[in-house]
Amino acid sequence: MNVRDQGVVVTGGASGLGRATAVRFAKAGAKVAVLDRNEALAAEVAKEISGFAIGCDVSSGPAVEAAIGRAVKELGSIRVAVACAGIGWAGRLVGKEGPHPFEAFEKTLQINLFGTFNLLRFAAAHMSKLEPLDTGERGVVIQTASVAAFDGQIGQIAYAASKGAVVSMTLPAARELARFGVRVLTIAPGLFATPMMAGLPPEAQASLGASVPFPARLGDPSEYAALAFHMAENPMLNGEVVRLDGALRMAPK
Repeated sequence: MNVRDQGVVVTGGASGLGRATAVRFAKAGAKVAVLDRNEALAAEVAKEISGFAIGCDVSSGPAVEAAIGRAVKELGSIRVAVACAGIGWAGRLVGKEGPHPFEAFEKTLQINLFGTFNLLRFAAAHMSKLEPLDTGERGVVIQTASVAAFDGQIGQIAYAASKGAVVSMTLPAARELARFGVRVLTIAPGLFATPMMAGLPPEAQASLGASVPFPARLGDPSEYAALAFHMAENPMLNGEVVRLDGALRMAPK
């Protein structure tokens, strides 16, 4: 798909992987809507890329439906939807204070899994009604999982569960939406220099980066954005989960 002049929505677009993705698509001439719970920060990104911002809590179905509706009104149509909104949570199944708190598990799934599902279902419903492009495709939805879906560490049970479910949605969604010419893909990043990672001391970040076989560093959000952009451009990519991790395989802890 040639994304020039096409509508693109990015959830979690105010920072990290989402921000880099919004910037990458905008540089290619796409019309980008930046969706984020932090509307003020989203507005800053939107101003930078000549896009527009929409405040949105992805865990709320009505909020995502309304945001997609507004994006369609502003952009005319949406051909690419990228789900980057997410949170991390660290906690053992059985910790010093007892069992893993259910509320933390629930919140992690609400944002990482339900939020991704909300974008997938509303974006796909819109795309399925569009006129096909010359390639026969109507759109593409790109989800964000994590290597934790495969190599979940001790203390990552909530995060790994949420990301593993995103991985599991990829193929059945791609198979179902194939008749509409809507593709579904997932990126599973490894260790990236995102705001979530920025909360760690510099020495801890350096140590984590050194654990990556090659390149032995944290990933840059622009590298995630480059893969998302290629996925949009390459019509043969469909129903696949791509690890973006420098050959990293996480240790148990």
